[in-house]
Amino acid sequence: MGIKPICEQSQAELQALLQETKEAYAAFQAKKLTLNMARGKPAPAQLDLTMPMLDTLRSDANLISETGDDCRNYGVLAGISEAKKLFASLIGAKAEEMFIGGNSSLELMFACIQIAYVKGIAGCTPWSKLDKVKFLCPVPGYDRHFGLTEYFGVEMIPVPMSEDGPDMDMVQKYVESDASVKGIWCVPIYSNPGGVVYSDETVRRFAALKPAAKDFRIFWDNAYCIHHLVENPKQPLTINAACEESGNLNIFYQFMSTSKITFSGGGVAAFNTSAENLAELSKSLGVQTIGFDKVNQMRHVMFFGDAAGVKAHMEKHRQILKPKFDAVLNALETELKPLGIGEWTHPQGGYFVSFNAPNGCAKRVVQLCKEGGVTLTGAGATFPYKNDPDDRNIRIAPTYPSVDELKQAMELFCICVKYAALEQLVK
Repeated sequence: MGIKPICEQSQAELQALLQETKEAYAAFQAKKLTLNMARGKPAPAQLDLTMPMLDTLRSDANLISETGDDCRNYGVLAGISEAKKLFASLIGAKAEEMFIGGNSSLELMFACIQIAYVKGIAGCTPWSKLDKVKFLCPVPGYDRHFGLTEYFGVEMIPVPMSEDGPDMDMVQKYVESDASVKGIWCVPIYSNPGGVVYSDETVRRFAALKPAAKDFRIFWDNAYCIHHLVENPKQPLTINAACEESGNLNIFYQFMSTSKITFSGGGVAAFNTSAENLAELSKSLGVQTIGFDKVNQMRHVMFFGDAAGVKAHMEKHRQILKPKFDAVLNALETELKPLGIGEWTHPQGGYFVSFNAPNGCAKRVVQLCKEGGVTLTGAGATFPYKNDPDDRNIRIAPTYPSVDELKQAMELFCICVKYAALEQLVK
């Protein structure tokens, strides 16, 4: 006879299972593990893939760009044309509407909000002089997005996610009726942490929005657009194409970087928007810096060559990461599914698995895991103000540990989920 779901078990059976789970947990504590799965960091093996890039800049390397600019010197605020073409080809944008920055796309997001706060955009009042500024925040979502807007004192409004993306009826209602709504965070391909790929209809609805605020912008963070875990990934409609269709060219800011492609601390970030937006923002960015690291931009171009080179490199990443995601999902399917405990995503790309524990259990699970030797992202982190109203979502980051470490970590994780769920049920 198979394992019964916990909802079908008697109190005596639940008590016995809880005792068994407590004993398994104590055994794990005795191992004194120290594993950290709090962030979605590339593993050393992924970083090793990029080491040959360091050999591209020999002492005789040509660092004069195709436009005649010396990458070693000042200037060229928006980045070298070769890098613009490379990034544009990855996201379906026009090279002339690209801005190539430093190593962090988050830095560019911060700059865009800071400019809107201090100077204002689109001829509108600076946000700092308004009584209220609001951002829509699809949940579960990326904690650093929420931290950024919280830093500026923005009021964050949670928006539920579906398998097609954010609830667009809710998005449209807020954006088109409330002029204090100035932006929305979006991770359109392999959302963090849910792994959702926005449907073409969702992308078109974003592009067709008619905001009440002229300075409303979609913050389109395309961080995982080429981070696939399957051989034949979905090819969703790009925001660029959708905005061309709708004639709504100024509504979006698009971001990406190579931080999880090459070196996390030494990648290249890119920003894409309309020519009008780019010209306006460049005035302020040009006060902030004379130019970003063009030598690193050229090094990336030399290493990859073109989009095909980037995609070939990412296939090597996929080979490293897929067994890790498989280890996580296999543990959940084997240990928790028969008991009917929890729900989880089966992502086709990105860096995370989103796990929903029974209501009221997430903080307890994270606490138990930490005391058992495995550090997870804090419960609530995937919601604005770290407030998960149901206390159930946990972001699992499989990328950094080895497969063997993951198997250990997930064994403990499943024990902790059982422990927390059974505590609620045993009377």
